[in-house]
Formats: sequence, structure tokens, C-alpha cells
Amino acid sequence: MRADSTPTQPTTGTAAGIPFVAIPPAVAVDQAPMILALHAFEPPRSETALAGTLPLASLPAWRFYLGLPMFGARLPEGGVAEVNRRGQSDYLIELYGPVVEQAAAELPRAVKDLRERFPVADSAIGLMGVGAGGAAALLALAESKLPIAAAGTVNPIIEPRAVLSARERRLGIPYTWNDTSNEVAAWLDFAARAADIAHRRPQPPLLIVSGQQDDVIAPERGRALHDALAADYPAQRLRHIEVPDLAHTMGPEPGLEPGPPAPGNVLADRALAEWFHTHLTAASQAASPTEETVRLN
Repeated sequence: MRADSTPTQPTTGTAAGIPFVAIPPAVAVDQAPMILALHAFEPPRSETALAGTLPLASLPAWRFYLGLPMFGARLPEGGVAEVNRRGQSDYLIELYGPVVEQAAAELPRAVKDLRERFPVADSAIGLMGVGAGGAAALLALAESKLPIAAAGTVNPIIEPRAVLSARERRLGIPYTWNDTSNEVAAWLDFAARAADIAHRRPQPPLLIVSGQQDDVIAPERGRALHDALAADYPAQRLRHIEVPDLAHTMGPEPGLEPGPPAPGNVLADRALAEWFHTHLTAASQAASPTEETVRLN
């Protein structure tokens, strides 16, 4: 059952086994829409850090910042050492791919649990992701039946080959490709899968925010995703912007707490807030109150 009283301050908890930070609407709104947000592998690499980095403070919506699988309270047995072992063994197949897949697949369970505990609208949700969390958001758009009214991504991992190339540059260790890793990379290449996103019905408005200082996913990749989607998207429902001074890493290490406000982060937050103001609030008002969430295929 939902709580009898509405929280007025940020709260933390666990929904369907997923740790979260919940931030109530900026103003009192009965049955406000909800936004789910997924953090990155790099700072902000926790739900707390993302809530402080992209607070969307002016929105009349509930914001739920979710922890990714294998991060924070959900570290695998063996802890950080096991995560590092998986990354060194096969970053794509043993770490990145499973985290992105599970993060997308568990969204419906999180929505169901959060709806039972918070006074949120039964309308389609907003979905936001940064870095690998952005990839999980794009995967949900491509494959899920979760009702999504609007989506926004910041420096999303549009295709994992760019991440592996960045790791090779940083570590000096080449990645060994095989048939399985090529299949996973193709599956998570969202520019190549643009039709799967664009043909989703209903078609959620999508904002793609790229940092001009992103040395992992260059702004040109964000533009390529936009252009691949544009043929099947109304112009007002699809936007790509480049933010000056925004790097792929949006805060200091270790990335578990938000860093001081940075100009690029502030601009990204403002763009997301405006996007969800325009598209999520209107969609929530128009949505049927009996609309239900269903699981991924």
C-alpha cells in the first residue's frame, strides 16, 4: 500500500531489490508523474551522486535515482575486486553488457514497487540515464513495453566499441574480440538499432545531451544517433544538444557523492528539466489513469 503521508524531503530505500534515492516534486502536486534515473560507470557512479549532479530541482515530478547492478549495495560476492576481475577478464561480456541488460530489464519491477509506496501518477514514466545508464535507457526504449512518456540521456554509451577503444587507450591493453562480443556490441549499438527505438509506439520524445569534452562518446556519435532517428521522429519530439565544458566524467572520484556544481553539469541539468517539463507533464495530464506497466519481453 502507498504511504498515507507524502514525504517532503529526499528519502532512500530499496525497491524490488534496487537501491534508490527519491526526491519529491518541487511543488506539491497530487499524483505527480515519476522519472527513473540511472547513473554511469564513471562519476556519478551511484544513485546519490546522480541525484546531486542532475537534481532536476524545478520539476513537478517524483525523481527516483536507481543504483545499477554490481554497484554500491549490489556489489557481487567478492566486492570491488570481483568487479575488477570481470572487467579485466572480458569488460563487454562479463561486466558492461550484463549491467546494462539487467538495469533495463528490472525497470518494470522498480516502477511497480515505487508506485505502491509513493503517491505517483499511474501514467507513463520519464526515463533518464547517464553513460552506461543512458545505454540502459536506450535499451529499454528499443526493447521494452514499459510505458515511457519522455526520455533524456546524457553522454549515453551509444555503442560499446567506443568504450572499449577508450579503455585500450587508457590501459594500453587491446580488447580481444570474438563472435560473442561482436554480437553483444551489435545488440547494444543504438545508432544501428535506431529503427527499434523510432518505431516504438507510443513514441516517447527523446533528448540526447552530448558533452563537447566527452573523450569516450564524442558529440558526433550523439549527432549520428539523432540523425538515424530523425527520419521517423517529429522534429519537436527529438533533440540533440552539445554542452560546452561537459566531459564524460561528470564529477570527481570516487564518484559516490556529488561533486561541486560544474558549468557543464548545470547546463545538462537545465536541458533535461526543460525537456521533462515540456513532455512529461503534458503526457501525464493526458494519460489514462488506468494505464499499466508490463514487463520487458
